[in-house]
Amino acid sequence: MPSPTARSDSRLVLFDLDGTLVDSGPGIRASIRHATTAVGLPEPTPEQLRDLIGPPFPAAFRDVLGVDVETAEVMMAAYRQHYGGGAMFDVEPYEGIPEALEDLAARGDVLAVTTSKPAGYAREIVEHLGLTALFAGGVHGAAHDGSVEGKAAVVGLALTQHANRHADGSMAGLVGDRHHDVEGARHHDLPCVGVSWGFGGRAELEAAGAVAVVDKPAEIAAALDDLG
Repeated sequence: MPSPTARSDSRLVLFDLDGTLVDSGPGIRASIRHATTAVGLPEPTPEQLRDLIGPPFPAAFRDVLGVDVETAEVMMAAYRQHYGGGAMFDVEPYEGIPEALEDLAARGDVLAVTTSKPAGYAREIVEHLGLTALFAGGVHGAAHDGSVEGKAAVVGLALTQHANRHADGSMAGLVGDRHHDVEGARHHDLPCVGVSWGFGGRAELEAAGAVAVVDKPAEIAAALDDLG
């Protein structure tokens, strides 16, 4: 493989975490099951589990499972107990992701994580996988107190941190696997490159308006370059 060509400008590339960089499905699904058991609900169907991965909790519990606000909060506490107790480390980077990130960083791009999960969890996971050094732009996530919630809010947080550095508009965009990523990017007038290997799939991403959908991590760099 030829060596990557360094860029003269510095792009900020935002990455979703779950379903984009890492397969976190086992730990999340186990924690969701723990949360439903805690409030006496039946085990979610495979379709419900799929829909619950991506959007922020506890809103996802209300929207997908139809529970009320009080029940969703109880589920959130049970979920955090299980997930923070070790389930969050039941995760692996997708094959080819570390190499794709290294390639982008070597080109001079500034990489950052923007996830709807709590920032503390996200930082611990990235550190656990040995990827922290690749994210010079930081690891951004939701706040436990609800002051920052949802993809658009987290993306806004990352953009605010890098506002001076990228005032000239040298922005590549966001890379994600669900329609929430596309919508969160659009809220800030950013293009979103979708990845087909995550929890959403090509059809969902194209319907949401992703500017491109790639099938392999090695294709991310070219898709970003095509954004201009």
